Amino acid sequence: MVPPDALFGALPVWVGVYILTAITFAVAGYAVYYRVFRLVLQGAPTSRFDRPLTRLIGAAAIVLGQRKVLQRVGRTDPRSRRIDLAGIGHAAIFWGFLSFSLSYLIFIFGGSIWHPLGETILTPTGVLVYSIYLDILAVVVLAALVWALFRRWIAQPHRLSFDLTRKGESVVIVGLTAGLMIATLLVHSFYVAADGHGPEASVPIGGAIGGGLAAAGMSAGTAGVLQAIFWWVHLLIILGFAFYIPFSKHIHMVAAPVNAFFRNLEPRGGLQIPLIDLDSMDEDVRFGASRVQDFTWRQLLDGYACAVCGRCTDACPANTTGKVLSPMHIVENLKEHMIAIGHQGPRDATHVEPMPLIDGAIPEQAIWDCVSCGACMEECPVVVEHVPTIMDMRRSLVLEESRIPETGMNALLSMEQRGHPWRGTTFARTDWAEGLDVPTIAEKPDAEVLFWVGCTAALEQRSQGIARSMVKVLKSAGVNFAILGEEESCTGDPARRMGNEYLYQMLAQQNIEVMNSYNIKTVVTICPHCFNTIKNEYPQFGGDYEVLHYSQFVDGLIKQGRVKPVKMMDVSVAYHDSCFLGRHNGVYDEPRNVAKAIPGLQLVEMSPRCRERGFCCGAGGGHMWIEESQGERINHARTDHFLETGADTVGVSCPFCLQMMNEGIQSKGQSDAKEARDVLEILADSLADD
Repeated sequence: MVPPDALFGALPVWVGVYILTAITFAVAGYAVYYRVFRLVLQGAPTSRFDRPLTRLIGAAAIVLGQRKVLQRVGRTDPRSRRIDLAGIGHAAIFWGFLSFSLSYLIFIFGGSIWHPLGETILTPTGVLVYSIYLDILAVVVLAALVWALFRRWIAQPHRLSFDLTRKGESVVIVGLTAGLMIATLLVHSFYVAADGHGPEASVPIGGAIGGGLAAAGMSAGTAGVLQAIFWWVHLLIILGFAFYIPFSKHIHMVAAPVNAFFRNLEPRGGLQIPLIDLDSMDEDVRFGASRVQDFTWRQLLDGYACAVCGRCTDACPANTTGKVLSPMHIVENLKEHMIAIGHQGPRDATHVEPMPLIDGAIPEQAIWDCVSCGACMEECPVVVEHVPTIMDMRRSLVLEESRIPETGMNALLSMEQRGHPWRGTTFARTDWAEGLDVPTIAEKPDAEVLFWVGCTAALEQRSQGIARSMVKVLKSAGVNFAILGEEESCTGDPARRMGNEYLYQMLAQQNIEVMNSYNIKTVVTICPHCFNTIKNEYPQFGGDYEVLHYSQFVDGLIKQGRVKPVKMMDVSVAYHDSCFLGRHNGVYDEPRNVAKAIPGLQLVEMSPRCRERGFCCGAGGGHMWIEESQGERINHARTDHFLETGADTVGVSCPFCLQMMNEGIQSKGQSDAKEARDVLEILADSLADD
């Protein structure tokens, strides 16, 4: 983009460029500091500076490679049932932004000082190729912008129907971007019409327009004046971007790359919460978060990184079924609350904010609606971490204010008094194993594998069948195993997800002490929640074990030839992914491999809501015991997905999912024709009788 002649015939172009740029960036820089960094740095410290190379490589894939934006391209949208192509348009605009930004550095900010800079860096041929590329790219970006406007305001897919996604600032940014593209084409056109020479006069689209203008009678002088005007218009739009971004949702263009670099590198399923000193409690210690300063700086940054695209809320099973919760509104409202109250001064555990966050900017009910399934985080293109933020607010409600739904409180009391959440059960820990000759670890301390039964499989009648099936499979394979029996207690997962971190840590340390006393090395679980907790959260307390979900362990036994299903099972199974097995821990193939190894079993997917896009059964986040607030029950919505497949059986790999899907089938009046079974139960039925 060739700079015009001197401004007002005397002032060098570069002087005007740099004066305007300095003023703009000074104002924008101050706004970014005052509205973003100054406020974000109020947050509590958190360790996100480890493994810098891993962080940089991952951030490059997310930001430059648009990995998360493009992850759904080509897949079917669950609501519209259309192929999702939206990521292509966003990626085209983003890559166009990068390409044009580089051209501004070379041809405007560099070329205005020394015109030959472009040809010196790129060579004349390089300038020609780059100019042609930008000329064509301007049209591509314009087409993508038209498509974006059509989708947002006319086609309006569900994720763009929320109030935050309908704000006019989206039109402003599209208008500015379109203005840049149009100005680029016009500058090229008028330069050609003014009889310009060199590589930049050989662009195809601008050249064709410029040639047409000249043929229509436009003089070279007029074209030269217009070229200068639109060159400056182009610069002013660029600077307008810089000025506007700090005051709009498009601050995510600055915050998202930072957010991606400081993303969580620990297993997604594990909540990284500081240890509570159970022996000495400092009165100034605050649990969870209900004020800006209670959140970490990384959590506060999430609100600025949020692109307000609606993907998270669109994927949220609570929101989908008519609940208050919207993950997008959680992070956005936290940010707006922080901006509204301003900087709150030095950190102070006793400070009271001028406006309440919970039940002010964020409804308390939204905090309890979350099933911690992670669908929001899976969908987010800028790595916002919604679930930990919601869990922090829950912890504040429970430990600071003793506020929790009554049914949840009953489960917590049962865990505290009896070591499990199943209040009212008449079963003891080992009743399920009666007649199976299952040894305890105390009786068989040399056992190679600890079979962690879990509260639900031990104490809930329907789920006990899974535990018995596991024993049959382990004995068939000749595995040297044992259970803890009465020494096993709840892992604490329900307590942690319901906000009682104090109780969770008590239970965790108790279990770890028991397992370490037996020198346990390998743990195999039935429940994905137990699996996730022991694998991803117990190491923080000194509980380091090889932890496998049964699907992983049994898949290995089948591949080794130690488990041989032989009986034909004439059944069609639609497999349901447990959130804590799949999305939180990436275990998708192993349970399917187990199912495929069963003779006669026909495996069906609940597409498109399967694998990474699986839909929660509704039991996560303590909702096995917390009643849903309003709208359709989540497990009923998931049951509909199952019924749509036409399969006989919904297959699960989780006792929570089993109960929720059983109830869903009953509520739909389908108990005579459909059933829910754990894949492990079907496998056990397929084994030869002893």
